[in-house]
Amino acid sequence: MPVSTQVTATRSPFSTLGPSRAWLVVGLLFLFTLMNFADKAIVGLAGVEMIKDLGITKQQFGLVQSSFFWLYAVGAIVGGMLVGKVPARWLLAGTASLWVIALLPMVWSTSFTTLIATRILLGFAEGPTAAMALTVAHSWFTAEKRALPSSIVVAGTSFGPILAAPVITALVIHHSWHAAFLVTALAGLGWIALWVMFGRSGHEAVADADHTESDSLTTTAPEHIPYRLLLTSGTVIGLCVLFFVSYSSTALKVSWLPLYLRDGLGYDATTAGNLITLPYLTAAIFIVAAGFTSRMLTKRGVSNRWARGGLASGLIIAGGLSTIAFSMLDRGPLQIALISIGASLVAASNGVAWTAVSDVTPPKQRGTIIAVVIAVYSVGGILAPLVLGKLVNDAGTSPLEGYSRGFMGLGIMLIIGAIISFFLINPERDVRRLTGRTTPDSDPDPTDS
Repeated sequence: MPVSTQVTATRSPFSTLGPSRAWLVVGLLFLFTLMNFADKAIVGLAGVEMIKDLGITKQQFGLVQSSFFWLYAVGAIVGGMLVGKVPARWLLAGTASLWVIALLPMVWSTSFTTLIATRILLGFAEGPTAAMALTVAHSWFTAEKRALPSSIVVAGTSFGPILAAPVITALVIHHSWHAAFLVTALAGLGWIALWVMFGRSGHEAVADADHTESDSLTTTAPEHIPYRLLLTSGTVIGLCVLFFVSYSSTALKVSWLPLYLRDGLGYDATTAGNLITLPYLTAAIFIVAAGFTSRMLTKRGVSNRWARGGLASGLIIAGGLSTIAFSMLDRGPLQIALISIGASLVAASNGVAWTAVSDVTPPKQRGTIIAVVIAVYSVGGILAPLVLGKLVNDAGTSPLEGYSRGFMGLGIMLIIGAIISFFLINPERDVRRLTGRTTPDSDPDPTDS
C-alpha cells in the first residue's frame, strides 16, 4: 500500500477538518494549560486564610509551595516518555483526572499533612503538562508555523490565574478556600469530557509535512538521535538554563505574589485579588505578541538563533530589570506596572523558547527532551518558594524587607541566566552538528537510553 494511502486510512474522521481541526485542538490545549495554572494558583491566592486556618508559619507555607515541585520532575519525565506511546486522547485525559483526584481531598480537609500530600500528587500529575501539550500542538504544524500555536498554548498559563484570581478570591471571601478546590475540580471534569470527545494527536494529519524542507531537521536527518548528543547540545543546555531562571520567577509569582501584595504591601484581599490579574493579563498579551514576532522574524529569513534564542533571552533580561526596579520602589501604580511588565516579559519568552526544542529534536523524541527540560527547571520551582519563605520569615515584623531582598535576587538571577542562554541557544549550529555526526545508517549507540 502506498504511503499516501496509508496516511489517509489511519486518519480519524476529524482529520477532514484540516486547519480547523488543528486550531480546535490548540484551543483545548490552551484550556489544558489554563486549568493547570489555575490549580497551582489556589494555595497562593488563599494563602493568608490557609495560614490562619491551618495554624502554620510563613516558612511552612513556603514548604507547602515547594512540595508541589518535589515530584514534578519525576512526573515530567514519566509523562514525557509516555508521549507518543499512549494515544494523546487518553494520556491527557488521564493526566487531568489525576489533577481532579489531587484537588478533591482539600474540599473538606484542614490537615497540613493532607495539604502537603495533595500538592505533591498535583505536582507529579502536572509535571508533564507542557511536554504533552506542546508535543501534541507541534504535531499539527510544520516547523515554521509552530511559534504562534506554541505561544497560544503557553498563554493558558496566564489566562488561568486571570480567570481564577477573582473567582477564587470571591469564593474565599464569601464561602471558604475549600470551595475554591471544589470549583476547580469540577472544571477539570468538564475539560476531560471535552478532550475525550475532540482531542487527538495531529501526527496522522501532518505526517507528510512534518519532515519538509521547512523543518530545521530536514529529510536528511535520522528519525532518532542519541540522547547523549541531544542533551549536550548548546540549544538544549541553554533552554535548561533559560527555563530554570524563568520558572523560578513563575513559581514566586504563583506562590508568593498574592501574599506579597497583602502581607508585604498591605493591600486588602479584594484589591489584591484584582491586582494579581494584571501580571497575567499583560503576560497573555505579551506571550501571543512574542509568538507573532518570532513568526514574522522567521518569515523574513532571520535565523532561529535570533527568532527563538535571542528574542527569548532579550525578553528575560528586560523582565529581570523590571523585577529589580519594582523591588526598590514603594507601593503605588508604578510599582504595580513594573511587577506586571516584569512577570509578563519573562512569561512571553517561554512560548518562543519552547519552539527551539522542535528545531533540534526529531518528532518522536520531543516529548522526552521537553520532559528533561521541565525536570531541570522544576528545581527552580522547588528552591525559589523555600528561599523567599525563609527570607520573609527571618524578616520578622518587617516582612516587606524579606520580600524586597528575594525579588531583587530573582531579578539578578534572571539577567545572568538569560545572558548565558543567549550564547548557548543556536539551533542551526546544533542541527549541523547533530546531523553531521549521526546518519540514518549509523549503528545504535549502546550507551543511548
